[in-house]
Amino acid sequence: MTSGLIRALLVAGGTLCVALGVIGIFLPLMPTTVFLLLAAACYARSSDRFYQKLVSHRYLGAYVRYGREGRGMRRRDKAITLTLLWLSIGATMIWTADTLWLRLLLLAVAAGVTVHVARIRVFKPAAGPEPDRASPRP
Repeated sequence: MTSGLIRALLVAGGTLCVALGVIGIFLPLMPTTVFLLLAAACYARSSDRFYQKLVSHRYLGAYVRYGREGRGMRRRDKAITLTLLWLSIGATMIWTADTLWLRLLLLAVAAGVTVHVARIRVFKPAAGPEPDRASPRP
């Protein structure tokens, strides 16, 4: 294989992984960070421009940076993830799953994902400098 073909395949694979990662933001059982880290790896080996766009993206960049650095998840992101997970699993159990075994399976999956997310380390972003309270205001 030529290096141009490999580069094109890596860019295509990275773009597919970004798309799957974005879908994973809205579908609770589909991972987001894993796909975005795969996309970053593909882009890092094929296109510095795409890699820089991904890691500096307003919303997706944090997933990649925190994942690569092993920082964990912000407490707010954990709460949103678990809330959306249980809302979607609950709605599926109520309106879609007709059999008891399927409802129990969905409940087990939701419980497993909850345990996994709960075990991820909480990332606390560094607070900015606090204003000097001793100085008078104009």
